[in-house]
Amino acid sequence: MESVQAIKQRFEIIGNDVKLNRAIEKAIQVAPTDISVLVTGESGVGKEAVPKIIHSLSHRKHAKYIAVNCGAIPEGTIDSELFGHEKGAFTGATATRKGYFEVADGGTIFLDEVGELPLTTQVRLLRVLENGEFLKVGSSQSQKTNVRIVAATNVHMFEAIKKGKFREDLYYRLSTVEINLPPLRERQGDIHLLFRKFASDFGQKYKMPTIRLSDEAVQLLQKYRWAGNIRQLRNVAEQISVLESDRNISLHTLNGYLPNGGSSNLPALVNSEKKESDFSNEREILYKVLFDMKSDLNDLKKLTLELMKNNDSEKVQEENEHLIQKIYGDEENGFEENEEENASSKFLQLPNSNREREEEIISPIIPQDDKYHFAEEIEEEETLSLQDKEIELIKKSLERNKGKRKAAAAELGISERTLYRKIKQFDL
Repeated sequence: MESVQAIKQRFEIIGNDVKLNRAIEKAIQVAPTDISVLVTGESGVGKEAVPKIIHSLSHRKHAKYIAVNCGAIPEGTIDSELFGHEKGAFTGATATRKGYFEVADGGTIFLDEVGELPLTTQVRLLRVLENGEFLKVGSSQSQKTNVRIVAATNVHMFEAIKKGKFREDLYYRLSTVEINLPPLRERQGDIHLLFRKFASDFGQKYKMPTIRLSDEAVQLLQKYRWAGNIRQLRNVAEQISVLESDRNISLHTLNGYLPNGGSSNLPALVNSEKKESDFSNEREILYKVLFDMKSDLNDLKKLTLELMKNNDSEKVQEENEHLIQKIYGDEENGFEENEEENASSKFLQLPNSNREREEEIISPIIPQDDKYHFAEEIEEEETLSLQDKEIELIKKSLERNKGKRKAAAAELGISERTLYRKIKQFDL
C-alpha cells in the first residue's frame, strides 16, 4: 500500500493539513474494495482527485474511468447519457446508443455533483447500486453492469433529503464510506504553499519571473476566507502573474485582487429561508383583517336596513356614530382634521353614472322624505361649482333643523366644529 506522501506526490496534491491527510488515508484504505464512496466538501476543494486515487489503487485500474458532471447534463437527456437508449426511443434517437454504465463496465464511474440528479434518475441509479441492473431508455430488457461508483457533492445532503430533492435510500447506498475534504480556510498552513505552486506554474507557462509575496501579503492570504477555495486561489495567482509587472507583490497590491478588499474574514450567517411560522402569522393577521372588514360591512348593511324600515334618523344616527367609533377608534381626531375635505367627498365624489350608489352611501346619514330628495337636487344643480353645492347642502340642513347646528352637523355626518367653521367661512 502506498503512503499518503507518495500519493500526494503522484497526484500533485499540495498540503500537510491533518484533515487532508486523513481524507487521503481513507481513499487509500477503501480503494481495493468495491464499496461505494461519497466525497463531500465545498465547491473548489479538489474533490475530483479522490476518485482518481481510488480508481488507480483498485483492481479496476486497467478498465475504464469515466467522470460525469451530473449538474451539466440537461434533465431530459441525463438518463440517455448514463444508461443509453434504443433507436426511436425519443425524437432524434436515430440509432442505439450505449450509456456510461455500459461503456464503463468493469471500471469506475465518478458522478460529480450527484446532488443535482433528477428524482427519476435517482431511482435508476439506486437499482444499479442494489443489483447492478439498468434499463436503456426505450427498452424493456434489463442489462447487467459491473461498475464501481464514486460520487461527489457540495450539497448538504440531509437538507436535500429533508426538502425531498434527494432520496434517503440512495444517499445511504452511495455513502457506504464518506470522505470529506476540508475547505481552504481550515487549511491556513497550506494556503501559501498552494499559492507558491500556482505562481511557479504560471511563471513557467507565461515565461515570466515567478511572483513573490511580502510578509504582510502572506498574512492577508492566510486570513482571507476563500469562498471559492483552491479554484479561487489559483485564479488570483494567475491574474497577478499575468497583470503585475513588479514581481514582488505587496499587501496593497494583493488586496486589490481579493473581492471585498480582503475584508471578508468570517462567514455571514444569514437565514434566507422564511420560516413556516412567519407565513402562519401573516395569514392569521390577514384573516383577522378580513373578518373585521366583513363585520363592519354587515353593520353598515344593518344600519341602512334599519333606516329603510322605520326612517328613525335619530336612532340611526346614534348607531352610525357608534359604528364610526368602532371602526376608527382613536383616529377620530385625525379624521376631524381632514373632515373639510372628506365632507365634500362624501356627497360629491361619485360621478353622475353612480348616483344610485351615492344615494346608498348617504342614506345612513340623511333620511329622505317627500320634501327632500338628494338625488333630484344633484340632478337640478349639476352646473353648480363644488363650493356652491356644499353651501346649498349646509343651508338646506340648517333650514330643516331650524338653525340647530348640532342636529345639522349630525345630519350631514360632520362634526359641529367643522360645520361652525364652514358657516363662518361661507358667511351663512
